[in-house]
Amino acid sequence: MNKQNVIEIMALASGITQREAKLALNAFTDAVQVTLQNNGKVSLVGFGNFSTRHRAERIGRNPQTGEPLTIPTATIPEFKASKCLKDSCNNL
Repeated sequence: MNKQNVIEIMALASGITQREAKLALNAFTDAVQVTLQNNGKVSLVGFGNFSTRHRAERIGRNPQTGEPLTIPTATIPEFKASKCLKDSCNNL
């Protein structure tokens, strides 16, 4: 499923136009992105949590040459599914 499929489903389920559904989806993703950029957390009960995690600097290897290289520190987005979502995927 891609973004356009999600927009179509949102529009059908809520009785709004696809344009309005696209605006709503974009507003949601923008809000999550801004919150994570400010080291915040987004919790959607029954769905899951969006947060960030710090990844330390580490040594990697260039796959072509095998030469070691330093991979810099990074803050990465993370999603943890709720128990409800996990159970629904397992038909529980």
